[in-house]
Amino acid sequence: MGHPIEELAAAAIDHGLGIHRELGPGLLESVYETVLAARLARAGFRVERQRPVPIACDGLIFPDAFRVDIFVEDRLIIEVKSVDALAKVHAKQLPTYLRLSERPLGLLMNFGAATFREGLRRVVNDHQDFASSRLRVHNPAQRATLE
Repeated sequence: MGHPIEELAAAAIDHGLGIHRELGPGLLESVYETVLAARLARAGFRVERQRPVPIACDGLIFPDAFRVDIFVEDRLIIEVKSVDALAKVHAKQLPTYLRLSERPLGLLMNFGAATFREGLRRVVNDHQDFASSRLRVHNPAQRATLE
């Protein structure tokens, strides 16, 4: 089965923090995405960038409905931003990606924030075995939730 999802998330967060400390805010999203993907791959994880994800709707299949910035081990979705502050659309994008791709966990990393912690959001989709229960938001409807 590979690495536990929480191990993937912890590694991604650790590498994201290191990148934010080294490079600081203000660079293009593509720079942070490239460096994060390379570091995760170097750490031994299977990583894909800009992976197209198909969706089916009303009997139609859309092969390139959206692209995931970084896919780790075909389970963890990472969306990379580099903006002063996250907009509402950013908070809606990742839960939709998780739901449509049927993946359990995603990370929204905004490298444009003053601190990495300020720009980090965990998003869950019907995923229960979290190590960080203090951040978990339980949603009985089992829809993706921001933590």
